[in-house]
Amino acid sequence: MFKATPNPPSYLFTVSPGQATETLILNTYETFSSVTTLLLDLSDDLTGKQRDVALAIHQLSELGVLLMGHVMDRGVPLPQTP
Repeated sequence: MFKATPNPPSYLFTVSPGQATETLILNTYETFSSVTTLLLDLSDDLTGKQRDVALAIHQLSELGVLLMGHVMDRGVPLPQTP
C-alpha cells in the first residue's frame, strides 16, 4: 500500500540542514571531480562539435576542482553552521 505524504516536498534534491562547512566543501570537490572524470570518458565517444563542447565543460569543471582544492588547502578554520 502506498501512502501519500501530507506535505510533499517541492524539490527533488536537497542538502541536509546543519551540515558542517567542511562537509559541504569536500562534497563539492568530489562532485566536481566526478563530473571531470565523466566528461573525459564521454568525450572519448564524441567527435566534432559535441566533443569540443564536452571538453569545454570539462575545462570549466576542472577549474572548479582547482578552486575547491585551494579552499581546502588554506588551512583556515571553517565556521560551523548551526
